[in-house]
Amino acid sequence: MKTKAATPSSTESVDNYLKVIHALSEPDGPRVSSNAIAERLGLRAASVTGMLQKLAVSTPALVKYEKHHGVLLTAAGKRRALEILRHHRLLERFLHDFLDYSWDEVHEEAERLEHFISEKLEDRIAAKLGDPQTDPHGHPIPEKNGVVSERKEVKLQNWACGVPAVVTSVSDRDSSALREMERLGLRPGVILTVETGVRSASLSLRIEGKGETVRVSQQLAAQISVAPI
Repeated sequence: MKTKAATPSSTESVDNYLKVIHALSEPDGPRVSSNAIAERLGLRAASVTGMLQKLAVSTPALVKYEKHHGVLLTAAGKRRALEILRHHRLLERFLHDFLDYSWDEVHEEAERLEHFISEKLEDRIAAKLGDPQTDPHGHPIPEKNGVVSERKEVKLQNWACGVPAVVTSVSDRDSSALREMERLGLRPGVILTVETGVRSASLSLRIEGKGETVRVSQQLAAQISVAPI
């Protein structure tokens, strides 16, 4: 997954752009609007447009950009995005498993470090961890060659009542939500059943191994992904 792209592809800012484009392209198709990128990064749309234009003419080109038609990653851009994503998720796992960071702390630390670790350090972290498949939040870690395991997930808020499911991943973007999930026992690997409330303000869940049901807001349920057992 190592890429030798020239500047500006080696900058932290560009890495963040590529990672966001990759994340936004997964649920909605290959093309991503500049407004969606601006919203995710907290930037003005004009600033985003300027950066996308630079990425489109870099060597190698990292995106394909058409005004009013959105942007998509080139092969080189996707390789770099997956490399950074691998760094990020390996770092999260290392911080959590070896340095005792809680799962609501690891995201920000990994964001700071992901751009700067060498390929050698990446390999050593992976080996020390035993080449894990997921980060602490259940997200798949891209393999060294860029392959990412595919799985069919459904947001908990859309899961049918009465059908058991396993939590596969949770969003890592909101530390307070992660602390609430921790309090409720909602971690990847947990088996649960939605009892009531799919169309109401909150869901009633029965978690395997717990005697009592728990209530989960629709907002929190939207950050939890599940799959059939």
